[in-house]
Amino acid sequence: MNDIFQRMEELEAQLLHVQTEYGSLKYKIKELLEQNQQLIIENEQLRKVLKRENGFAAPEGTSEEPAASAGQAKESSGAAHGVGEGYDNLARLYHEGFHICNVYYGHLRMEGDCLFCLSFLSK
Repeated sequence: MNDIFQRMEELEAQLLHVQTEYGSLKYKIKELLEQNQQLIIENEQLRKVLKRENGFAAPEGTSEEPAASAGQAKESSGAAHGVGEGYDNLARLYHEGFHICNVYYGHLRMEGDCLFCLSFLSK
């Protein structure tokens, strides 16, 4: 009888150890997902810079009108909002999957939309 209780205590200790390990692995996965998302965003930004640089060094005979019209569209959208570049940057960060609210700022959004972030964007 005493052996059964001792065995149950050993099993409970093992379960606590597994639960602790599981928690640390879960935290590490979250960190890796956030790092992966940041690297994806950085990669996209570097590709945009590379495209821009290649667009300026385009050989003669290619049309530069699409680049000019894209610049005009960007200017007109900024003027239409009248909010500013800071708001645009925060909105871009939110749409890229990061929190912009003061509660979780900079953390990766794991479960869809955040009400705090959305209320901040609506102001």
